[in-house]
Amino acid sequence: MEDLIKNEIYEAEISGYSSDGSGVCRIKGRAVFVPRTIVGEVWRVKILKVTASAVYGRAEEAVSLSPERREPLCENYLRCGGCNLWHMSYEEEKRLKLARLNDALKHIGHQTLQAEEIIGSDSVTHYRNKGIYAVQNVAGEIKSGFFAPRTHALVPVEGCLIQKELSDKVAAAVREFAAENKIPAYEEKTRRGALRHVYVRCAVNTADAVACVVSAKGLGNKTQAFTEFLRQRCPELTGIVLNINKTAGNTVLAGDFYTLWGSENIRDYLGGIEYEISPQAFYQINPPQAEKLYERAVEYAAPNGGTVLDMYCGAGTISLYLAKKADRVIGAEIIPEAIENAKKNAERNGIENAEFICADASQAAEMLLREGIRPEAVVVDPPRKGMDEAAIKAICGMAPRRIAYVSCNPATLARDVLVFNACGYELKKAAAVDMFPRTPHVETVVLMTSK
Repeated sequence: MEDLIKNEIYEAEISGYSSDGSGVCRIKGRAVFVPRTIVGEVWRVKILKVTASAVYGRAEEAVSLSPERREPLCENYLRCGGCNLWHMSYEEEKRLKLARLNDALKHIGHQTLQAEEIIGSDSVTHYRNKGIYAVQNVAGEIKSGFFAPRTHALVPVEGCLIQKELSDKVAAAVREFAAENKIPAYEEKTRRGALRHVYVRCAVNTADAVACVVSAKGLGNKTQAFTEFLRQRCPELTGIVLNINKTAGNTVLAGDFYTLWGSENIRDYLGGIEYEISPQAFYQINPPQAEKLYERAVEYAAPNGGTVLDMYCGAGTISLYLAKKADRVIGAEIIPEAIENAKKNAERNGIENAEFICADASQAAEMLLREGIRPEAVVVDPPRKGMDEAAIKAICGMAPRRIAYVSCNPATLARDVLVFNACGYELKKAAAVDMFPRTPHVETVVLMTSK
């Protein structure tokens, strides 16, 4: 295999996709990652970086283009990196995501079963119910937007095609007030300044919308004026919250929260169930797609009576879905605030067969096992890093017949399926759900059954 030379140009056909949505071609036996290209296209590719494990290139000149190529609608597409698939049709995007899942199942999980469907989103624009805008001083002006890939360099954005229009409107109002009142943006290096982020969460099935302004030291004597200004500029809001975040890291929400006006929570409905969500609580960013995801998870878990365990239950969104069909649902979550939300959501909906415990997955499974609880099914919805081996073994020790695993990361899902295999469980079904159009991320739900 010949070495590729930096800055040399080679002609090659794009034959696949990487996990971040880049096209992949093979040149002299090496896989080369080429952003913003599509399978089937032929490009003259300039080699930018060669390492022992990977080669990166840039599409310099098109020899032939795919019929799935589209003109990007986003003016920040090449700089922002928040959504990087605008150059292809939505049908091609879905093919990419399904292939990403199946590649992970085959090459990481060593599974023969493949997912045959991806459940697409009815809307590919303005679908995010949560907008988080970083705030910085840029050339002496207050700007808000998103960080360029792998940096903290701000790309100023006034209108984002995947955010709700209200989120953009709130960010613009905060910029305007800060400029008029000489409120400086926070600087990470010096830790001086005030404004750090603008965080907006909008309900989909109610009119609720809350703006949370994140500041390193508050707004001082401008607080009341700010509240009145934001209410005037954005009358759609039902609550305004101030978060005093003094941490040195890049965590968006931390520290103390103060409700300046209205309610800090939003109410929303999923599958006929009402949820109340605080600024800190996890809630799916694309609720219409979340309904489809949860319905598939419930279908796989098949809770026709019996007891079902919901691990990583968050505010109880999947738990309360399961409670419609199970005799008993037990939700477990390590975050105390989320457990309180889950309990209140169950009470609000008159659901009496769901209970919640504050513990991590392995602790919860071991505790329930000691109590003699043997669930018919277990649903897990872990964070991107997936599950630890102790949690998997603890769950398998309860001997459920069915395990429905919801994942936002095909790689860690596939890795964990291997551990479940070793514990006597077999992958039976898999489906992809597109929660995040125009990005390479994909949600997955799989069914595993006891051998």
